[in-house]
Amino acid sequence: MSLLFLNSISGGEIIIILLIVLMFFGSESIPKIARTMGRTVRRFKDATQDIQREIGDSAKDSVKEIKSFENEIKDSIENK
Repeated sequence: MSLLFLNSISGGEIIIILLIVLMFFGSESIPKIARTMGRTVRRFKDATQDIQREIGDSAKDSVKEIKSFENEIKDSIENK
């Protein structure tokens, strides 16, 4: 995942942002916040992968059903 907006932020600006975050949240709560954000991103990523897997499985099942239906039609035409 590319963060395009980080290209326009300089190193000094990042340090200022980090200092403000440190002053606002304190040094003790920053690891907790980072851990929570990491878990949230991980859960979102897992949910996205699950949805993609379900869509793929559904598409495969649909293709199998269509092929089966085609075979039934061919068999019924040949048996006439």
